[in-house]
Amino acid sequence: MVKMEVDHSATCDEKLPVAESLADSGKLDEALEMLLSLEKQTRTGADTHSTSRVLVLIVKLCAKAGEWSMLNEKILELTKKRSQLKAAVAKMVAECCTFLDNTPDKPTLLKLIDTLRTVTAGKIYVENERARLTHRLSQIKEADGEMKEAAKIMHELQVETYGSMERKEKVELILEQMRLCLATEDYIRTQIISKKISTKFFDDSKHDELRLKFYNYMIQLGLHDQDYLTICKNYRAVYDTKSIQEDEAKKLMAMKNVVLFVILAKHDNEQSDLLHRINLEKKNLQDLPRYKEMLERFITSELINQSVFCQQFEKEVKEGVEGSTPTEVFTNDEAGQARWKDLFSRIVEHNIRIMAKYYTRISLVRMAELLALPESKAEDCLSDMVVSGAVTAKTDRLEGIIDFSQVQDPLENLNDWSSNTNKLMDLVMKTTHLINKEEMVNKHMLAGPQTD
Repeated sequence: MVKMEVDHSATCDEKLPVAESLADSGKLDEALEMLLSLEKQTRTGADTHSTSRVLVLIVKLCAKAGEWSMLNEKILELTKKRSQLKAAVAKMVAECCTFLDNTPDKPTLLKLIDTLRTVTAGKIYVENERARLTHRLSQIKEADGEMKEAAKIMHELQVETYGSMERKEKVELILEQMRLCLATEDYIRTQIISKKISTKFFDDSKHDELRLKFYNYMIQLGLHDQDYLTICKNYRAVYDTKSIQEDEAKKLMAMKNVVLFVILAKHDNEQSDLLHRINLEKKNLQDLPRYKEMLERFITSELINQSVFCQQFEKEVKEGVEGSTPTEVFTNDEAGQARWKDLFSRIVEHNIRIMAKYYTRISLVRMAELLALPESKAEDCLSDMVVSGAVTAKTDRLEGIIDFSQVQDPLENLNDWSSNTNKLMDLVMKTTHLINKEEMVNKHMLAGPQTD
C-alpha cells in the first residue's frame, strides 16, 4: 500500500458530479479532460481511494456513451501512467469486466477482452480478473468451434499459484482445463493438470458437484489408458459421494462399475486386496446378487469355465435383466468389445494361477483343454504371465510339459533345512522326556508300598 500524501476526497466530491453532468449533456471530451486533470492530482498525491473513483468514472462514462474504442484507449493510457496506483487499476479493471455483457457486438467484446488481458498480463494484483477474462475468451473460442485454440488459451493460466483466488474457483478453472484437454485428446496434459487438485478438497459434501466432475474426467482418462484398476478406484470415490448415496439408481450403477473394473484389472497385490475388500462389503452388494456372484468367481480358488460364465453373466452385464440397467462397460462399440475380450483374458489368467497353485507339472495339451484354448494361444498366455511375474513356470517344449515348481534360493533351502532340523530335535527331546517320565512312573508302581 502507498501512503497517502494529500487527501483529494473533497475535490472529487465536487468535480465528479460535474463531470458526470457534462457527459450526460453530450460533452464527453470536456468531462474526460476534467477527470484526467483530476486523476493526475490524486495520483501524484498518492490518494488511492480518490484515484480509484476517478478511474472508475472515466471508464463508466466511456461505456455509457458507447465509445468502446475510446474506452480501450483510456484503459491502456491510464494503466501506463507513471506511478499509477495498483489498487486504483484493480478497481478500474474490475469495473470494466462488468461491461462485457453490454458490448453491442462480438468484435467489440473481443477487443475489450484483449485490452483488459493486455493490461493485466503479469500483474499479481489483477490475476483473478485476468483468469476470469481468459476463461470467458476460451468459452467464446469453443462456441466458435475452435476447440484447440480454446484449450491453448486456458493452458496459459497457472491458477494453482494464485494466492488471492478462492479455492473453489481455482478448482473450477482447473477442471475446465481438464475438460478442454480431454476434448482435444491431450491425455498427457490432463494427467499433469489433475495432480494440481488435492482430493481432500472434495471431502466436504457441498463440493459434490465438483467432486463428481473431477472423477468423471479421471474415469475418461483411465478408459483411454485402459488403466482398469484406477478406474475402479475412481468409481469407488463416486460411489462414496453423498449425493450418489442418496440416489439408489446411481448408487447401484456406481457399484456395478466398481465390480466390473476391479475384475478387468490385471492381477497384482493391490488388485487382489481391493477385490477381497469389495467382496467383504456385503451390504453394498446385497442388491446386486449377480455381480456379487461374479466377483466371488474370481476370489474362489477354482477354475472358471468360460462358456458357463457367458451363459450366466453375459446378458446381465451387456443388456441387463429383470429391469436392471446395464453399465456402459461392455457396449457394442469397439471399446466395449475390447473390454469384453479383456474380461476373457482375466478368466484365462485366473485359471492359470489356479493351475500353478494345484499342479507342479502339467502337459500343455491338458492345460489348453482346461483353458478351452488352442495350445499355441495357451502357451502365449502362460509366457506373458511368466514375463510379468504373475506365475513361475518352465516349459519343456519337446515333451510338452509345463513345470510350475519353484526353484528356491540355496540360502532359503538352508534356512528351511535348519528350521526342520530344529523342529525334529524338539520332537526328539519331547519324546525322550515322555519316555523317561513313563519309566519313572512304572518303576515306582512296581516297587510297591513301603513298610516300616
